[in-house]
Amino acid sequence: MTRVTTVLRRARKAIQDFDLLKALQSEINHELSNPAPFQNEERGSLGDFSIDWDSPNSQDVLLRRRFESGEEVALSAILGADAGTEDRLPREALVKVCIKKPGSSSILQFDCRGFGDYRVPNFEIDNAYYIASTSGLDSSAYKGPSFSSLDPTLQTEFLRYLQARGIEENLISFLVLHLHKKEQGQYVNWLHRLQAMAAQDE
Repeated sequence: MTRVTTVLRRARKAIQDFDLLKALQSEINHELSNPAPFQNEERGSLGDFSIDWDSPNSQDVLLRRRFESGEEVALSAILGADAGTEDRLPREALVKVCIKKPGSSSILQFDCRGFGDYRVPNFEIDNAYYIASTSGLDSSAYKGPSFSSLDPTLQTEFLRYLQARGIEENLISFLVLHLHKKEQGQYVNWLHRLQAMAAQDE
């Protein structure tokens, strides 16, 4: 490779890197000067749950609650797809709730969705599973029917069952807002990391 070709290649790369840096800086400036409308909001509460896991590097959060009876409730949540609304919190939370009774190896698992703003109801159950034992999980084992196929009265009672354990609107509102803020912060940090990498000299 001739010296001229090498110089031209490096010059072209420097221009491309500079253009990427400008684009990244522009996006960072936009995010910092135009914060998401929910950024300074506070809503809902954890109730009697405590945060068991909430790493800044992961997308999910894990909550736990233990009752005096020994019953345990574990809840994990992550942002799902866009809910298709014009709400300030456009994405729903995918929530998995596991309930374990004292002295039992079986678990009740609920797959749920929570919505953040002005939708009613803001919490829906998609699936209810009975898992006989966590030590012998079998993907082919029968865990229950489709939740939507259950009698409406039974669906309502399952919802009340979760509400009695603190899975209710205040908690869901807190979770959805928290997850949106978490993702927004992660996005800005990601931009900064890319900017720092692009700015490094070879």
